[in-house]
Amino acid sequence: MTEVVKVHGLQKKFGKFQALKDVTFTVEPGEVVGFIGPNGAGKSTTIRTLLGIIKRDAGNVEIFGKDVWKDSLDIHKRISYVPGDVSLWGSLTGGEIIDLFLKLHGGGDKQKRDYLIKRFELDPKKKAKGYSKGNRQKVGLIAALSVDSDLYIFDEPTSGLDPLMEAIFQEEVEKIKESGKSILLSSHILSEVERLADKVVIIRQGEIVETGTLDDLRHLARSTVTLETEGDVAEMNKVNGVFDFKQTDNQATFSADNQYLNEILMEASKLGVKKFESVPPTLEDLFMRHYEG
Repeated sequence: MTEVVKVHGLQKKFGKFQALKDVTFTVEPGEVVGFIGPNGAGKSTTIRTLLGIIKRDAGNVEIFGKDVWKDSLDIHKRISYVPGDVSLWGSLTGGEIIDLFLKLHGGGDKQKRDYLIKRFELDPKKKAKGYSKGNRQKVGLIAALSVDSDLYIFDEPTSGLDPLMEAIFQEEVEKIKESGKSILLSSHILSEVERLADKVVIIRQGEIVETGTLDDLRHLARSTVTLETEGDVAEMNKVNGVFDFKQTDNQATFSADNQYLNEILMEASKLGVKKFESVPPTLEDLFMRHYEG
């Protein structure tokens, strides 16, 4: 089956500033792709190009096998999008705006709309000009999640939401994922991406620096090992693949290259292992690896 989203060699300049340099990634059918990077890395520029809001300078960008610039109207009928800062009509109520969004999209599930309004604890009768940022985000999320789309694009969707509402959003996205829909999720909340994403795309200064499943990417980073032995644990500091060694009595904590874990465990066994814990790197560890300094 063809890719739902296909970005190849995407480039975009604003004046002399090169915002995107050869950006390449895909979103497969039924896949959740976490698109991460700090502010200014090029996430929103990439997403606006996908939506046909801005025109690329070079490269090939397709959704459902169609060109995002030429065929944007056809593409938009099959996607739902929530930006990081939802703008609303101040004189309309939240409920009226949700219904307008659903009408503009061509329908929507009104039962699901009512269910989501309750779940997100939104007052639909309140005028939008009285909404906080978090409530504006809720309006966008409820409208997007009430529509049965083939692709959902979320650009920092939980910005302004409290942790409880973030958790509810994650649960609703998991339901979409289970129904086989494709999702592109740009988020600064790395635990959110770690929970939801099948694949991670890391962008830095307009370039893709890493792409793969979390398991794939974890092979590139070091695990954290906690070891307690009967013999002198200081001997482990000499073993290949051991870094950042710290010792307290006969317990040590260190970073370990995954390719050396078997050798490390064999050497530890010679000292009489009382405790051995190996924790794989988190998405935050992988992310910081690209952004430290």
